[in-house]
Amino acid sequence: MMEEDPNRVAEESSPNGMAGEEDEEERDPESNSLNQPLLKRHRTLSSNPLAMVGAKVAHIESLDYEINENDLFKHDWRSRSKVQVLQYVFLKWTLAFLVGLLTGIIATLINLAVENIAGYKLLAVVHFIDEERYFTGFLLFTGSNFVLTLFAAVLCVCFAPTAAGPGIPEIKAYLNGVDTPNMFGASTLIVKIVGSIGAVSAGLDLGKEGPLVHTGCCIASLLGQGGPDNYRLRWRWLRYFNNDRDRRDLITCGASSGVCAAFRAPVGGVLFSLEEVATWWRSALLWRTFFSTATTAVVLRAFIEYCSSGNCGLFGQGGLIMFDVSNVTVKYHAMDIIPVTLIGIIGGVLGSLYNYVLHKVLRLYSMINQKGKIHKLLLSLIVSLFTSICLYGLPFLAKCTKCNPALTDSVCPNTGRSGNFKQFNCPNGYYNDLATLLLTTNDDAVRNIFSTNTPGEYQTTSLLIFFALYCILGLFTFGIAVPSGLFLPIILMGSAYGRLLGMAMGSYTNIDEGLYAVLGAASLMSGSMRMTVSLCVIFLELTNNLVLLPLTMIVLLISKTVGDSFNPSIYEIILELKGLPFLDANPEPWMRDLTVGELADVKPPVVTLCGVEKVSRVVEVLKNTTHNGFPVVEGVVPPAGLITSTTELHGLILRAHLVQVIKKKWFLQERRRTEDWEVRERFSWIDLAEREGKIEEVAVTRDEMEMYVDLHPFTNTTPYTVVESMSVAKAMVLFRQVGLRHMLILPKYQAAGVSPVVGVLTRQDLRAYNILAAFPHLAKSKGMEGRN
Repeated sequence: MMEEDPNRVAEESSPNGMAGEEDEEERDPESNSLNQPLLKRHRTLSSNPLAMVGAKVAHIESLDYEINENDLFKHDWRSRSKVQVLQYVFLKWTLAFLVGLLTGIIATLINLAVENIAGYKLLAVVHFIDEERYFTGFLLFTGSNFVLTLFAAVLCVCFAPTAAGPGIPEIKAYLNGVDTPNMFGASTLIVKIVGSIGAVSAGLDLGKEGPLVHTGCCIASLLGQGGPDNYRLRWRWLRYFNNDRDRRDLITCGASSGVCAAFRAPVGGVLFSLEEVATWWRSALLWRTFFSTATTAVVLRAFIEYCSSGNCGLFGQGGLIMFDVSNVTVKYHAMDIIPVTLIGIIGGVLGSLYNYVLHKVLRLYSMINQKGKIHKLLLSLIVSLFTSICLYGLPFLAKCTKCNPALTDSVCPNTGRSGNFKQFNCPNGYYNDLATLLLTTNDDAVRNIFSTNTPGEYQTTSLLIFFALYCILGLFTFGIAVPSGLFLPIILMGSAYGRLLGMAMGSYTNIDEGLYAVLGAASLMSGSMRMTVSLCVIFLELTNNLVLLPLTMIVLLISKTVGDSFNPSIYEIILELKGLPFLDANPEPWMRDLTVGELADVKPPVVTLCGVEKVSRVVEVLKNTTHNGFPVVEGVVPPAGLITSTTELHGLILRAHLVQVIKKKWFLQERRRTEDWEVRERFSWIDLAEREGKIEEVAVTRDEMEMYVDLHPFTNTTPYTVVESMSVAKAMVLFRQVGLRHMLILPKYQAAGVSPVVGVLTRQDLRAYNILAAFPHLAKSKGMEGRN
């Protein structure tokens, strides 16, 4: 076997591993160095995935996005009346509306809380600075930030570890078909909301945009399943959504609504889900996601109109990143393409460099966090103290700038908590440009650096300090145990070098410095996150100016192209670090030289069941294997004149369905097929939607072991199958696009005595790293291709 690639993260364990090996796997992450994988695994194609979810290494399963067409499902669809079908459709749109409504309300409450908590804190600090009580202001600023960070970190560490971080990589994995445990629970939602308020109010270099996306998904998941697991509503109508397919659609609506709530960009939210997080899409889902985001946008607009008259404390014009340049005349000529192209190149290079360094920082943080809860809290508090010291102390290094005489005294200098010209420690008639950017909320900092018609407002040294600081804070803040987002730190970094380039161009360009800042922010986001279409529309909805669209498109295309030549997007890097088995859209070139039959040969022999099976055999298979799907085969009576009998593939049965059958003791005294009415007396399709329960929890007597069970009514008779001669590349594309959990491999030649099924492929078998571990010669050829 080949050596393990130290830059890869492995996420699997041997299916038949002993308890000691499992304990060793859970200890490994704490003893790894920076040059070793965070998760250990045995090299095998037949394996169970492990992933870093929250604070623990958890077993990961795939989701059943495929329609399970067994006898019970077919009967249910045949028996549905037109009224029930209308109920199903009506409830889909109702839940989409509720997802948008609740996401908009919660987003408004988060912004309301952040603006007031951070606003009153800054007002008090500015008051002490005006009185020249600088040390008292420092203690108040640092102490309040320390307490707010401690509050957010304690919630994440003690109550919902999965609420830490942005949550977008886990959402991508879920919509790709990976079941991430506890990611959308009620406790995660509450901690995400409250923790996000505390972390953003503490002045940390993080945004609430990523947490808002996760919040929208949590709301959608809880609505679809009728509430938390322990207090779930058993409403009759909700039974239609007790499946992974409809839950996936709702979570897609939640992700779109979260982006809309963060940027007030309903179309951008839909395109974000389509481009960035969703693996599977259809036109009906497009309409429902747009309906959700439109609802969210209306709710946000209503609250902003209400709060603009001063009914919400300090929350009024601010609170949402909104940069309206609809009244700004945007003029540019052919020569402006040169600096715009340069911005795109800088964004691609810096974005890929940011991803590379953040990758190393996250590996270091992962080892620190796994040492225990105290280490998590200490790391968060150290970052908070460092951030507070920098934000408060660095403005003292900036020189005071004299106000423009054309500006009124009420505008410059500004002694409030926000505004473009903060007086800070300067005399009357002067302002501190660095304090304008640092001693304010992150949303106000974005507005200030994006501000147009303010040439000469910022000094070059101040912008350089601002850029360097937020590069450092952006790297060291993301990864601590608080809800955090990547959008806003990247926007702040990108806008800084964008504005610097605009200042350097001076009279050689017609584009405003503030618009250069917008283009810089777009370039760095595309260079790091590798989004284009959705990001372009989001910035179009932010700026409200169609004339800026061509420049934004050029910047995004260039920065993404440059970034892709160095490393993957930041979300793909996080998915790899966590060990989530995400299937990429594009197969590796060498996968076309390998067939699925060759993959099946290196796997253990496929475990099959008969259509009418003995209970003891079913229990033995469930206890001695970790597979979640089993092919069901049965003998066929040979035609007249033929002596040799043959077998046929009846379908595929899931482990969860087998456990339900054993749990309900649906046994037969003799080997026979049951009638339809016998099955429907004991089971409904709702019973088969439950995934809870393990075979170890079911007691089966010795007499019951000798009985039989008819598997025909529970078997999916239309599983997706491929011929063993199909290439792995083609099989992977099919597996990902259809959203499969199992793919059956059929023999190319069928004859008497030949098994009707060669093997079963899962997402683990189609991952490039697992295949290379089993076929080292492909890795060597891959290396030769790279050198050529």
